[in-house]
Amino acid sequence: MIRAIQKEDNKQIAAVIREVFISDGFPKTGTAFADTQLDFMFETYDNPRAAYFVVEENGKIIDGAGISQLESSKENICELQKMYFLKGARGKGLGLQMIEKCLAIATEFGYSNCYLETLPEMLVAQSLYKKVGFEYLCTPLGNTGHTTCPVWMIKQL
Repeated sequence: MIRAIQKEDNKQIAAVIREVFISDGFPKTGTAFADTQLDFMFETYDNPRAAYFVVEENGKIIDGAGISQLESSKENICELQKMYFLKGARGKGLGLQMIEKCLAIATEFGYSNCYLETLPEMLVAQSLYKKVGFEYLCTPLGNTGHTTCPVWMIKQL
């Protein structure tokens, strides 16, 4: 079940994101793994024009994703952020549902574009992003601090 994050979800979603990085062998510096807000996801997204969603299965959080204004950008662009799925949650269509939920709320919030950054190794995720209309960019937007994420994509809403 996809639902909005609650304060009591902070520890679980931080653990999910960290587990994905560790189990998949992704870099820990210059990525979401090192973000200070990882332990305070509810508070981070408890802002106007921001939202974070989790998937709960049998009382346990198995993945999450959110949108927020693109850091250091004055343009009307949101960023799809911290979309990570535990291995057992992958391949069930939840990624598509989660992206659609995030893009719907981004449209409701009035954003004109949605941007994302990802790792080159995340080919399955990139395929999903392309499926919903994201296109590759040659340079990054904003200032996310994710220096180890050299794949940038954008979608017009």
